[in-house]
Amino acid sequence: MLVSLGAWLQVFFSMEEGPRAGQMAQRVTTAVSITRSALVYAPTSVRPALLLDLATKESLRVQPREESDVLEALPASNYWKHVAAQIRDKLGAHTQVIWSVNQIPGVWVSFEINDDQYWLVFEREQLALTAGIEWLGWGATALLLALIGAAVSVRFVNRPLAQLAKVAQQLARGETPSPLPEKGPAEIRDMNIAFNRMARDIRQAEADREIMLAGISHDLRTPLARMRLEIEMSNVSDDTRAAIDEDLAQIDHSIDQLMEYARPAGKVPEQGIDVSSVLRDLFERERSHTESLGGILEADIEPNLFARINAHDLKRIVGNLIENARRYGRTPEDDRAHIELSATQRGNIVSIEVRDQGRGIAANDIQRLLRPFSRGESARTGVSGAGLGLAIVERLLGQVGGQLELISHPPGGLVARIEIPKYRPRGYQVETHA
Repeated sequence: MLVSLGAWLQVFFSMEEGPRAGQMAQRVTTAVSITRSALVYAPTSVRPALLLDLATKESLRVQPREESDVLEALPASNYWKHVAAQIRDKLGAHTQVIWSVNQIPGVWVSFEINDDQYWLVFEREQLALTAGIEWLGWGATALLLALIGAAVSVRFVNRPLAQLAKVAQQLARGETPSPLPEKGPAEIRDMNIAFNRMARDIRQAEADREIMLAGISHDLRTPLARMRLEIEMSNVSDDTRAAIDEDLAQIDHSIDQLMEYARPAGKVPEQGIDVSSVLRDLFERERSHTESLGGILEADIEPNLFARINAHDLKRIVGNLIENARRYGRTPEDDRAHIELSATQRGNIVSIEVRDQGRGIAANDIQRLLRPFSRGESARTGVSGAGLGLAIVERLLGQVGGQLELISHPPGGLVARIEIPKYRPRGYQVETHA
């Protein structure tokens, strides 16, 4: 826009120079002719008064021309070249048009009367291209108005798009954004209406899913409780009772995982949480549970790690990884879980690792295991679960910009590494976890 406006002004000035130069040349020619006639035909006694009148009323001065005059040429602009050329066309090729004589400024035009040489001196302002300055002001005004209009237009278009981007990010994080305003240009209005409808449908689908799973959980747990009671009261062998109890426990655990997967993520706090403190609390709880099952859980947690993630969701994520390590990461030698929990900062990333010493996972199985209801070969028999643990972890991490990586290490076992963007609040003020 600026380039086009500048080009337009340049073309305008170029087109204006010719007509303006012609007008100024005609003015000079007329003034020279009138001055020459007045000096030739006026009586000698009135010539001084006539010259004074020209100087005071018309800002024209007549000066004798001398051979010793020091001359300064006109500026080398197209406008003054046009003016000088047209003056010579009208007054004769011998006419001189000078910028200053003897360092006296003006526009000096030569003429002669009866072989006497004279200068007719004009004020420069009389012949300058003043209209260009006027139009420059108009051009600057037009430019300012164009910039204001462009700024208003950009704001009018960008503001709804910025609002859309903001609420889309909120929706991606599992939050409930405020509805977009359904007004403005037709395209923006239709887009906002469609987005609001989509957001409502997503919220309704989430609500329906929660209600459905809650109903399924209730409808399944009630007969499970009756079955446990009937088994306890029935005359079956201890081995049969233990086998049935194990099957019921597996069904119960699968229901828990389904409910965990369906549960929405918690609200991401505005301030970062103390990840180190959350992990230490989780470690103390999980260590006791691991030891009660005959396993070992060790931790190496770096202090002062902060990230923007819901504390409960962080516990769900790491807790699921530890649970997977307990179930599927037992060492072949003693069938016990040896688990290491570590947390450290790597650049702008908070890295948390859960490492076991089990049989590990084949490289071509890693991506498949991240899908819901997928389990490794070693987990398909003898171990309860619905194959939702890693899917839960990946879903919760995706809502805070984190990621999950599964790595088999050479000595044996699996490393589950999660990475979360670091958060460093001003003054290290962070939210405490519940």
